[in-house]
Amino acid sequence: MEQVLRWTQDTKRWLGMMAAVLLLGMGWVGLSAVPELSTTGGLIPSPREGFLAPDFSLDLLGGGTKTLSDQRGKVVVINLWASWCPPCRAEMPALQRVYDANRDRPLEILAVNTTYQDSESEATAFIQALGLNFPVLFDRTGDVGRQYLLRAMPTTFFVDHEGVIAKVIIGGPMSEATLQTTVEDLLQKVP
Repeated sequence: MEQVLRWTQDTKRWLGMMAAVLLLGMGWVGLSAVPELSTTGGLIPSPREGFLAPDFSLDLLGGGTKTLSDQRGKVVVINLWASWCPPCRAEMPALQRVYDANRDRPLEILAVNTTYQDSESEATAFIQALGLNFPVLFDRTGDVGRQYLLRAMPTTFFVDHEGVIAKVIIGGPMSEATLQTTVEDLLQKVP
């Protein structure tokens, strides 16, 4: 113990040890740094409230395509769903009622079917059986699901008229009251 105490009282040895620790620490930081290419490069790592919704263009049920950025000026509800998902199926009638109630207002509902993990024919049959008439889009490759970091279904993004995500709801089924209240708050802000 005495030897250690004498060693730490020697100023030259103490400064030398501190310099060695500092150099080792700087070396470790340099070697363990993550290359810039493997990070987001300053971009948001996932769609979040307060940030622009990632743009996409998908095929529509019945033909044609729909692009999110073309909907600027409208409130957009992006609902990612699958026909085999019970909560997704349960909230579809509420989405339709909100769509119908706001037909004359700047609102668009984009029901993005996760076709890469669903069946397009099953999704189409489900939509037709319920008589849903809002736009249904097919994410056949899973690009939109990955872009929006889909982890649970349904997941709903409420996008304001400027293209900014105002609210995200993961899971469901979402009630008609929640849908209408959220949509109404966003519609009130549309000039």
